[in-house]
Amino acid sequence: MGGVNASQALNHHLVPLAQELNQDKVTPGLLGFVIFACIAGGLWWLMRNMGKQMSKINFSEEPQRPPAAPDHDSDPSEPRL
Repeated sequence: MGGVNASQALNHHLVPLAQELNQDKVTPGLLGFVIFACIAGGLWWLMRNMGKQMSKINFSEEPQRPPAAPDHDSDPSEPRL
């Protein structure tokens, strides 16, 4: 019987706290959690897929070549046309 009295005492203290809640307050509830979970799952899938696509890219940077030297057959003092 002692457990019942403790439970009743606990409920007696929690009832005023529950009455303080605004009954007109709207919370996201289960639907909000499901939508958030779907968005999070979609983002996780997109990031995983992007990682796979990025690993397929074979990018090897080629060293830069120096600019081609001009032909020395012409006289530099002559104007170019």
